[in-house]
Amino acid sequence: MTTNLQAYRGSLLHFLADPAFSDESHPSHAWHEDGLLIVADGKVQAAGDYATLHATLPPNTVVHDYSGKLLMPGFIDTHVHYPQTDMIASPAEGLLPWLETYTFPTERQFEDTAHAANVAEFFLDELLRCGTTTAMVYCTVHPQSVDAFFTASEQRGLRMVAGKVMMDRNCPDFLRDTAESGARDTETLIQRWHKRGRALYAITPRFAPTSTERQLQLAGELAAAYPDTFIQTHVSENEAECAWVRELFPNSRSYIDVYDSYGMMRPRAMYGHCIWLNERDRQRMAETQSAAAICPTSNLFLGSGLFDFERADDAGVLLSLATDVGGGTSFSMLQTMNEAYKVARLKGSYLPALRMFYLATLGAARSMQLEGTIGNFAVGAEADFIVVDPQATPLLQRRTARGESLEELLFALALLGDDRAIAATYSAGRQVHVRETT
Repeated sequence: MTTNLQAYRGSLLHFLADPAFSDESHPSHAWHEDGLLIVADGKVQAAGDYATLHATLPPNTVVHDYSGKLLMPGFIDTHVHYPQTDMIASPAEGLLPWLETYTFPTERQFEDTAHAANVAEFFLDELLRCGTTTAMVYCTVHPQSVDAFFTASEQRGLRMVAGKVMMDRNCPDFLRDTAESGARDTETLIQRWHKRGRALYAITPRFAPTSTERQLQLAGELAAAYPDTFIQTHVSENEAECAWVRELFPNSRSYIDVYDSYGMMRPRAMYGHCIWLNERDRQRMAETQSAAAICPTSNLFLGSGLFDFERADDAGVLLSLATDVGGGTSFSMLQTMNEAYKVARLKGSYLPALRMFYLATLGAARSMQLEGTIGNFAVGAEADFIVVDPQATPLLQRRTARGESLEELLFALALLGDDRAIAATYSAGRQVHVRETT
């Protein structure tokens, strides 16, 4: 029996396919300038033209009127570190010294459960304020950091993916587990949290240099034993890091081949960065349905390099956008689109706004093998959505008033928007953020 029916009026946008590979016979998106989103029991019941759907509502149904604003699926951030919230915008000469100087000391504090809980609450507030309703989240080596995160997200009813970092070498003693303890703690956490409510677990070796071959072997065995879990790690972010991997794993064909040799390339595997890949690496990603989390603000901040959209598309790699806070410099997926656009231009390609919004919604859901659950307004999908305000700032208001197409409207939002453009955020049909107005 349907209960808790809700209806929302506004301009509706959601995606059906990747705009880069669509045509008139297979449209990439649905756009209803005067639309209606109907939600029942936390799931999408219908989405379409207001004039058509309004007549189907039961008498006396309250319609929440967001006319003049855009309703779209919530953003999905496929690579972010919640423990690094307090060290965002920390200066360093590169990735490896940044880890030593800021990251590891900051993560040490998460042995304190109360501290972890406090940061988790602030982190989730920031995500929701920026319109992000799902994220793939790195915790720390401490199991209690995972418990704190999932407890906070469960209380808010959010669809979140997270995992304990596995790290048994090339790191400070105070952050080091062992191959066996890391696997044991991970399995305990999988059994405690995976598919509990809206929580999903990600097996999380930090990156190949901080795991012994034994730890990677055990991580791969867990991935095989629990095939519906996620895997998340880093690959080919930085040239110095890639050189280090060649020294540590001289028998591997490439950095990503290290993970492949331990059975860690499969659907629901999310690889952060993927900058310095070769053609065979990209081919293996496509063959195994492993996905790339593109982190433009982090890559520019740390000087790591520029993601090659064109070659990734040629290979058929699953793509998504990610903030990578705290190497990333903003929780906002709009700001992330801004930098992704510039990265693409510097590599000689072009990212239309429609493609950027796809990568932050349905593209991410597809990368995570969660299409039909999150990422668009398909009937039965979880009703995670945001209300985007094209008039959020004087400059946005002035620019969007002169827009002559959906592409121009979205491009202005991506290049000029930030958290202020998110008027409200809904998770499973429940409002979890509303923008404060003065």
